Amino acid sequence: MHLIQKYFPDLSAEQQQQFALLPDLYADWNARINIISRKDIDKLEERHILHSLAIAKVIQFKPGTKILDVGTGGGFPGLPLAIMFPETKFLLIDSIGKKIKVVKEIVLATGLKNVKAIQIRAEDVKGKSDFIVSRAVARMPEFISWVKNKVSSHNNNTLDNGILYLKGGALEEELQSMRRPYAVYELQEYFSENFYETKKLVYIPLSD
Repeated sequence: MHLIQKYFPDLSAEQQQQFALLPDLYADWNARINIISRKDIDKLEERHILHSLAIAKVIQFKPGTKILDVGTGGGFPGLPLAIMFPETKFLLIDSIGKKIKVVKEIVLATGLKNVKAIQIRAEDVKGKSDFIVSRAVARMPEFISWVKNKVSSHNNNTLDNGILYLKGGALEEELQSMRRPYAVYELQEYFSENFYETKKLVYIPLSD
């Protein structure tokens, strides 16, 4: 986990141990259930774990903050963020049951106490969260329509409650079609690896 320690040098011993477990856990599960592309499994730290942690470069969630990870797949970005913010509450959802099974097993293996994983569609989630996180599961206008009523109006962090959306490529047309305020963070400003040259984090405030 040299990249994680490079960019996040102040991790506790427990956090370091939890991150160190992830490569073998994902390699084992990926051999049984294909949750990560074969070409990416050997680059898990760079392309999945560190990518998820880009959100931690933009905001430090306060204790008690509630996060909803929509379309979590194998647990990204939710699981790395849950390790990074042990006092923040994470609900990881996906419509595919086998992916949620993997997430639950990895939660058990790493000893995470702040994560709940459910097979459910975003539209069917009850209650509200402070932030919605995701990694490019849909075009942003469509994604917003799924979650716009799932965000709490009570702000308690340095950013107002809303969406933190990891995405790559040219986004100008998609962003303009949203017709609402947003901010774009270029991930190459935080991470020097070539993978991040076109990667972005889009923040969309949604609280009232």
